[in-house]
Order: sequence, then C-alpha cells, then structure tokens
Amino acid sequence: MATYYPLEGTSPPPSETAAVDGPVIRHIGFSDLLDALRLGWEDFKAVPSHAIVLCVIYPIIGILLWRMVLGYSVLPMLVPIAAGFALIGPFAALGLYELSYRRELGQEASAWHAFGVLRAPSFGSMLGLGALLFAIFVGWVVSAHAIYVSTFGNTPAAAMPDFFTQVFATSEGWRMIMIGVGVGFLFAAVALCISIVSFPLMLHQHADMSDAIQTSMRVVAKNPIAAAEWGLIVAVLLTLGSIPFFLGLTIVMPLLGHATWHLYRKAIESPLMSSSHEPEQIEREKRYAADFPSVLLPPYGRKHRFFDSSD
Repeated sequence: MATYYPLEGTSPPPSETAAVDGPVIRHIGFSDLLDALRLGWEDFKAVPSHAIVLCVIYPIIGILLWRMVLGYSVLPMLVPIAAGFALIGPFAALGLYELSYRRELGQEASAWHAFGVLRAPSFGSMLGLGALLFAIFVGWVVSAHAIYVSTFGNTPAAAMPDFFTQVFATSEGWRMIMIGVGVGFLFAAVALCISIVSFPLMLHQHADMSDAIQTSMRVVAKNPIAAAEWGLIVAVLLTLGSIPFFLGLTIVMPLLGHATWHLYRKAIESPLMSSSHEPEQIEREKRYAADFPSVLLPPYGRKHRFFDSSD
C-alpha cells in the first residue's frame, strides 16, 4: 500500500494524506512512448549541464573499460558490459527523475535539487532495488563470459581485427552471438519488468520496493507491446550512445532518465494530481547586494505552499 506525500519528503497534514491499495494502470501505446521521449528531451534542454554532470560517470566508465580491454585482452567482455548499462541505468537516473518531477511542479530545477532524492522516505527501497539490478548486471556479465568460454575456450583475443573475424566470420562466432542475444534478452526482460516505473513510483508515491516491483510488472502485463517497444528504444539508443567511446551516453542517459519519468506519468494514474501534487505557489522576497553570496544557495527567499483541495 503506497502513501502519497509532497516533494522532498515533507509530510502533509493527515487530512492531505491518501492511501490506496495500488496505483491505477493506464493503457499506453507507441505514441505515448514517443511523447515521453519528447518531454524527456525538453527536460534535458532545460537543464542540460546538470544532466550531463549526473551522467558523466558513464563515459568515464566506458573509457576505463576501453583501456582495460586494450591492456588486459578482455575484449570479448566489452560488449556485454556496455549492454549492461541498460540494466543498471534506471537506478543511476534517480537524480534525473527528481529534476523532471520539479519541472513538472513548476519548481526550480538545478543540480542542487537533484540530490534531494537522497532525502526521499523511500530511498532505502531505491537502494534495495538498485542492488537487485546490480546483481542482475553481474549475473549477465558472468553468463556472457561463460558463453564465450564455452565457445572459444580461455584463449584471449590477441587483437581487435582477429577478434572480429573470429566472431563474425565463423560458425562458432555466430552461435555465440545468437546464444548471447537470447540470454541477454532474458536478463533485460527481467530488469525491464521489475523497474520500468519502479524508481519514479518510489520517488513520487513513496512505495516500498515490493509494491514498486509489483506495479512495474502490472504495467508490463497490461501493456506488453508498449513495454517491448520501450525496451527496444532503450537498447537502440544505448547502442548508438556507446559507439563513440561511450561519449554519446552523456546525452542518451539523461534523455532516457527524463523520459522514464514521463513514461511513468503516462502509465500510472496518480490519485492526488489535483491536490497535494499541484504546482506550488512561490513568493519571492527582495534580494539585496549585501546578501551576496548567500542568495546563490537555494532555497533563499522562497516560501512554499502546496495547494490543497480547499484552494
């Protein structure tokens, strides 16, 4: 059972708290997925520097992996590890959900506010689900390595051209590709089913981990085609972002993170959209030169008030 609160973990008066047995799931289609991507792009354009800062770890990891491959001859694991970004991406985008949420409420969105997710009452549940996704990621990497070893043995790839020839010009290589794609699909399907809307749900409605997973599975069960299309979109965009030394992920990851928030909004009907989650009124005080530099630190000179049903 999920309980609804305003942004950033502030508890409303008891009269403004609503509890429900479970969120109402909507039917969504391909047009909704495209619209979620469009809205995610709008969020990215509104706060591009903040999104890039939050996701800069991805190209750093990619470059390190590339150097590791060249130095330690573990080239066969580069593609599985890169593909694994899709498995842990929903957890890594927590700060992006917070920014999209704030923009939806008409509030200021900055890198400072992205860290507000750390104060969410359900942050422990988010960590738990993040750990589960990481375990799935590790399981995928171990499985991919086992598939390679069972096909080519423990002989490392001596050089990149030889490796590509070995994979794409031999029957063993194509068998490894087909088995790897099939196994990878199973891992990706599990991750998608348990996390398609889980993290935004925990942030917005403060659901616990089990409720969030159950709701995500309900979304997939009610919209199997749309869920499969979303998984394909994520896979294609991550592949395109990974090609130039993973640098494209500085755009792809923020886009997908913001878009996931809007996908959640389209898939889940929020019972408090007309009450405690309405945009807040912001009354700004005058700022004076003598107050510098404190005026640069939020939330200076702001008074917040959430609308309630009596407004």
